[in-house]
Amino acid sequence: MKGRTRVIACGNPLLGNDAAGLRVMALLRESRPDVDVVEGGLGGLGLIPLMEGADRVIIVDATQGMGATGEVRVFRDLPPSRFFPMSLHDLGVVEAVQVARELGIAPEIVIVGIEGGAHEEYSRDLDPVVERGVEEAFRRVLALVDEE
Repeated sequence: MKGRTRVIACGNPLLGNDAAGLRVMALLRESRPDVDVVEGGLGGLGLIPLMEGADRVIIVDATQGMGATGEVRVFRDLPPSRFFPMSLHDLGVVEAVQVARELGIAPEIVIVGIEGGAHEEYSRDLDPVVERGVEEAFRRVLALVDEE
């Protein structure tokens, strides 16, 4: 691994599939306590201080409208922000990454998106297809962390 890598997991644990990033965080904490992983909440401007001090940042979050439910994509370049819906009171993940880059925080930022589909009702459960996406995202995050 080159430099210090931090994984930031985002999501809402009360909106079912939106918690996909948080599930990846739980898997990382269970199996790889050596990985620097933090909870990024719902994203937004609060992500910026979490990026400070890292040479590389990997953000894991659920997407909406990116593809088939459970599909995982890795973005080394910024994806369209429409895949990462903004909160009504804050910036979205993509906009926070844009601000961090403008400020010179974290030279490399990678986003791992897990398609969660529409999440309209309160739930603590993920759909089985999203659970499989979480497992794939976990493997991809580990590969990114272990890159040389």
